[in-house]
Amino acid sequence: MSVSDVRTGSVHEVDGAHGHRATPRDWLGLVVLAFAVLLIAVDGTVLDLALPFISSDLAPTSNQLLWIIDVYSFVLAGLLITMGTLGDRIGRRRLLLIGAAGFGIASLVAAVSTSAEMLIAARVLQGISGATLMPATLGLIRTIFLNPRQRVAAIGVWGAMAGGGAAAGPLVGGWLLEHFWWGSVFLINIPVMIALIALGPLVIPESKDPNPGRFDLTSSALSMLAIVPMVFAVKETAAHGFDVVYLLSAVIGVIAGFVFVRRQRTLAAPMIDLSLFANRAFSTGVATNFLSVFALAGVLFFGSQYLQLVLGYSPLEAGLLLLPGTAASIVTALLVAVLVRYFSAGTVLGTAMFVAAAGAGLLVGLATDSGPALFIAGFVLVGAGVGVALTLTSELVVSAVEPERAGAASAVSETAYELGIALGVAILGTVVMAIFRRGIDVTQLTPELGARAGETLGGADAVAREVPDSVATVLLDSAHAAFVSGMHVAAVATAVVLAITAVFVPVNLRRRQDSSTTTE
Repeated sequence: MSVSDVRTGSVHEVDGAHGHRATPRDWLGLVVLAFAVLLIAVDGTVLDLALPFISSDLAPTSNQLLWIIDVYSFVLAGLLITMGTLGDRIGRRRLLLIGAAGFGIASLVAAVSTSAEMLIAARVLQGISGATLMPATLGLIRTIFLNPRQRVAAIGVWGAMAGGGAAAGPLVGGWLLEHFWWGSVFLINIPVMIALIALGPLVIPESKDPNPGRFDLTSSALSMLAIVPMVFAVKETAAHGFDVVYLLSAVIGVIAGFVFVRRQRTLAAPMIDLSLFANRAFSTGVATNFLSVFALAGVLFFGSQYLQLVLGYSPLEAGLLLLPGTAASIVTALLVAVLVRYFSAGTVLGTAMFVAAAGAGLLVGLATDSGPALFIAGFVLVGAGVGVALTLTSELVVSAVEPERAGAASAVSETAYELGIALGVAILGTVVMAIFRRGIDVTQLTPELGARAGETLGGADAVAREVPDSVATVLLDSAHAAFVSGMHVAAVATAVVLAITAVFVPVNLRRRQDSSTTTE
């Protein structure tokens, strides 16, 4: 078994593959896997700018429009654990190629959709296919790169593509929409998926668990019933406020999760080996992955609105202003392989979380009339810290298990990532919007317009265009001030969470080191 050892301050090989180093073919395989991850990440955000064009062309209802946006992430999150385990059983490369074919077909259907229902169905298929691709790519990296230093570098590339793709989505979408119709945001996936299907069998070796045990359909259903209602509840609560339906959905998710955990303890071949969480490297990796993405998603949620609706930048301009933070995330993800040669994993990860906490703390200084420089500086620090965290936590997770079980371990890490995004937007977004709704001045509006303006900052901006200038000025000034006040509170909360994580990580990994030393 190969693990990341922090004993002497760097990543060391402690298994029988000490002399194995990746070949040029292995690195070419990484390029293929990286492009697959890039496209999946892009597809999670590329749709945002296309929504007005889709609304004009397909005329979806408001509920249909929400499902077009959200159903991809709901299905993706719900199926990650199932697909990760399935890849361990039938072969990760086989599942990857099946998923690539499905993703390409779904993208084509989405691009030529003639109704909202057709587009929603295509997005469901994209989510199913995306769930096969993400854990398969990370699981394959675990089995291809047995040398720890090379594996950290490979996971750094993987993490850079995942983070960079999500941030590049709006930019790619903006450029395509300026030159082509809205379906082009889906068609860009097809050439990459064709290349993956053509090159994958040539440069990516097959890998699977030789003794996987029986696939448990009940556990699969329970995992989906736990995750999908929970993600739905937190995302809808963030967007629309509290509702008993969302509370009931969350309760269903919690109950299903409890039953899932109980069932895993009784199975001879569980879908998730819960004993893995007793491994400090694994549990610390999963928890830090979740918390770092939680912070990043929250900052992006209120930061993008601040740039567009408070400072007045266009969506494309706002995307460009986010690029320095994205670039910092990519660079630091790629530097992790160098850093862990000289410092312990705990030191690197803890320092990264302190850097991200400092970035979140800078956002407390934002004002309604300040330029974008302070936000860019803060987001660069957050991006730099999270870039390190996502790479190193993925390495800790996949290295804590045997290569044969890498798919299931990767799926746990990916699920933490998806839940981190959902909860970051939901919790931090709820904080921002609660303060926004208390501070906005709607006294000069009718009850109907006041309700619309109080829903979101975008709603207030839309209402301001329908009322006299004197009323619009009062409304927007109060809306901007209230939103920025909410951002300050969310930024403080984010900084505190990241700072606590920064202290927790090296201590927990040091205890793991001391425990492993004692047992030798």
